[in-house]
Amino acid sequence: MNEKKRYSYGAIALSAVVLVLITLDMVGDYREGVVWTHLFVELLILVVSLAGLVYFGRLYYQSAQSKIHLLEQNLASATQQAQQWREANRELIAGLAAQIQKQFDGWRLTPAEAEVGFLILKGLSHTEIASLRNASERTIRDQARAIYRKSGTAGRSELSAFFLEDLLLPRQEQQTNQNMRH
Repeated sequence: MNEKKRYSYGAIALSAVVLVLITLDMVGDYREGVVWTHLFVELLILVVSLAGLVYFGRLYYQSAQSKIHLLEQNLASATQQAQQWREANRELIAGLAAQIQKQFDGWRLTPAEAEVGFLILKGLSHTEIASLRNASERTIRDQARAIYRKSGTAGRSELSAFFLEDLLLPRQEQQTNQNMRH
């Protein structure tokens, strides 16, 4: 938790405690018949603590709203960048999807296994895939195991690496290409 947030929580908690204690003291003083001037001073303290509670609560709310707004902007920007990337690479993506399907056919995956395979490659969890396909998580797990067995991979990471390995340049070529750009 950052320091500003901790101070806001502390200020809100302190204002709430003062509010409760002053209220209890005022009720007790009123029952005991304490003079009105004393009750008036305590009422002022009560109002100040209530104002503090409202003030610090509002500061915290505004800070939270500001963070939410910034996150929404970042998400919108990332979504836009991803969409631009997809549009710029639409043909490559379609070709990659076709090649992945061709490999799935070579491994003799069933249509259901192939669909699960694509969703695994997209990074979805078994739970998310089960929800999308209206299937049980156990069914998805069984299909994933069949995919790994038929492909000769040990799991999700190796399956992804199988397709990504040839797409990415070897480290030396990446450095050479970067040096050429600069």
